[in-house]
Amino acid sequence: MKKILLWIAAARPQFFTATIIPIALGAAMAWNHMAVFNWGLFWLTLIGGIFIHAGLDYSNDYYDYKTGNDVVNKTPTPFSGGSRFLREGILRPKQVLLASLICFAAGSAIGLYISYLLKTNVILIIGIIGVFLAFFYTGGPIKIGYTRCAETATGLGFGPLMVIGSYYVQARSISWQALWSSVPIGILIALVQYINQFPDYEADKKARKNNTVVTLGKEKAVRYYYIFLILPYCLVILGVILDVFPKLALITLLTAPLAVKAIRVAKAHFNQINELLPANALTIAVHFLFGALFTAAYLLNRLITRGGS
Repeated sequence: MKKILLWIAAARPQFFTATIIPIALGAAMAWNHMAVFNWGLFWLTLIGGIFIHAGLDYSNDYYDYKTGNDVVNKTPTPFSGGSRFLREGILRPKQVLLASLICFAAGSAIGLYISYLLKTNVILIIGIIGVFLAFFYTGGPIKIGYTRCAETATGLGFGPLMVIGSYYVQARSISWQALWSSVPIGILIALVQYINQFPDYEADKKARKNNTVVTLGKEKAVRYYYIFLILPYCLVILGVILDVFPKLALITLLTAPLAVKAIRVAKAHFNQINELLPANALTIAVHFLFGALFTAAYLLNRLITRGGS
């Protein structure tokens, strides 16, 4: 049991909300639009997504350790710097790599099974793109996470791919509304990663992990944080005005005070690791609560306007 708990901890399950939120949102939208919801397919989608997410986390730990990125990181935080299991010798590199491959294989097998049930290749294509982004984020010759495409890849993987994929599994169709709704969620999860790069700045720079924060420098990079943290709220308001989102989607604005507080903390302490941590935590909270309220908006809209039928 201790070994199982150890491997679960190494997968960093506290960040699985990045997978849970978009999959729940896509399924809620499908129910709102098409009055369809299959619990079996929902759980298969969620479990498959979590396996891929775990594979990504294991892979990141392995490759960041091999490149020396986590080794030279002298200021790990609860939100950044890897799981530390390799650096502290608790797990061996080959074990972590194997765990990554097993998780990718399990998630892919579930995806193939869903594709078989739906008798379509849409989920197969989405899954291939997702696994590619996850593995090559730090693995192989591409190392997306070591470039300025890091945040875009994260936003795409945990935004449009998951929301549209979850929607398709339930509704058997692709919706432009699902794509639109996935954008704010993708931006917010990309910002979770983005703000977590600030504490890792020195280590990333030494390891030549040239993500956006390293490339721009903290002072300039933090300005983009302000802009993109405000953008999801603007998109929701615009979506409601254009009748793309239900009016109930405006309940996501209840999280705006948390976003404002995160901006204030980041503005004052972007160059101070410990003092910046509340901004890291607040960004995670905004993503989770915004996504949960967005999901609730679609569920409530179905219940109110159509009686849940």
